[in-house]
Amino acid sequence: MTDTEIKTPSRGERTRTQLMDIAMVAILEKGYAATSIDELITQTGITKSGFFYHFEDKLDLGKQLLRRDNEMIEAGLTRIFEAADELHVCPLDALLEGVLRYGRAAADSPTERPGCLAAAFSYQEALFDEETRALVQGGLAFRRKLLCERLERVAAKYPPAQLVDLEALADMLVAVVQGGMVIDRVRESPGVLQAQVELYRAYLRAIFKRPSA
Repeated sequence: MTDTEIKTPSRGERTRTQLMDIAMVAILEKGYAATSIDELITQTGITKSGFFYHFEDKLDLGKQLLRRDNEMIEAGLTRIFEAADELHVCPLDALLEGVLRYGRAAADSPTERPGCLAAAFSYQEALFDEETRALVQGGLAFRRKLLCERLERVAAKYPPAQLVDLEALADMLVAVVQGGMVIDRVRESPGVLQAQVELYRAYLRAIFKRPSA
């Protein structure tokens, strides 16, 4: 498909995207429960019936946001680690590069402070149905799978210096990033997220030691 053949989004598609973008920022800033349909339509400049043309209700909006977020995260992390693989032949160097870029991407938030949509939803889990919870879990499962695949490559070349569960080590990076986001949000001087990612990278170097020259 050439550039001239790329389909231009319709007005309805642009409105839907705008609604989702505004909702995402609002949820990251103050949570799902505190975000109202009224404020979304006011900011978008549409009627309430216009909102319900695009989404069945607020819960449907939340599900669509999570689906889009999962797709964006999957595409983004895949690009990040594939780019790291292209830069480094050594699987450990590629992993360290990918982790560094992952941390930077996580800190690059549409809001003033970094935040995670899945985390925002998980804090109010009681408000959601099984489908919504499955979407949150699916996003985390993808991160674990992608990171485990790269950890396995590293472990095959550099056997761990101590017994380590690679799935737990993959989850640890997600925990470091999520925890760093939370602390960054409540501190006046952000930077904890990047510092924690650097500590994780140092831990990887300690576990997967290269043989002495």
